[in-house]
Amino acid sequence: MTWMLSVATAVLVIAVVLYFSLRVLSEYERGVVFRGGRLQPLYGPGVKLLIPLLDRLVRVDQRVVTLTIPPQEVITKDNVPARVNAVVMFKVIDPVDAIVAVENYSVATSQIAQTTLRSLLGRVDLDTLLAHRDDLNQDLRTIIEKQTEGWGVQVQVVEIKDVEIPESMQRAMAREAEAERERRAKIINARGELQASDELRQAAETLSKSPASLQLRYLQTLLELGADQNSTVVFPLPVDIITPFLKSVTAAREVPPT
Repeated sequence: MTWMLSVATAVLVIAVVLYFSLRVLSEYERGVVFRGGRLQPLYGPGVKLLIPLLDRLVRVDQRVVTLTIPPQEVITKDNVPARVNAVVMFKVIDPVDAIVAVENYSVATSQIAQTTLRSLLGRVDLDTLLAHRDDLNQDLRTIIEKQTEGWGVQVQVVEIKDVEIPESMQRAMAREAEAERERRAKIINARGELQASDELRQAAETLSKSPASLQLRYLQTLLELGADQNSTVVFPLPVDIITPFLKSVTAAREVPPT
């Protein structure tokens, strides 16, 4: 019984030691180990053996992390208040710096992203914020990555998700857009009138070179109007037709009676 109790105790001790000594790291994880407070070489994926009570393992996930930036109150360059939220995607490329250089790299990246978002958008006007979002995303990514580079964090994507502006500003922008559409419609209408008048001028010049063409045009118009039998058509007599008659009458009046 004593022998069996000793064996059971030894097995239990070995099991406890293995429980506190063995660690399994996944393929996407890296282990930063401190032995007695001193940094050890980086642990890769697989089964790792630690010294109990001396080694402390910190797991670092190297997958892409999606970080949502809560809505931020900003004042644009043209003094328009807006609420802007964004999303940041980053990954850890140096696990040692991510643990040693900063206390919490995820929280630090979030705070840097929020501060940079408010600072950058405060230097642009509302039109730039709405129309040039891709350029702002690139500027945000560049500025944030400069801050996180020393932490072993690589910022891959920064996207402004939504921009909320006051309702009064939305109505003003709607009126501006409507006025712009009316201006364009008037310009297009005026250009159409100009082109039509130019075409009519050219047609008139062509018809004036041949009086017979003008008469044929009169007859064609009369034929088109006469298709509707319920209409009354008042058709003017061409001047070139009655001119010879008027000349003969005038000549007859000028001849003295015999």
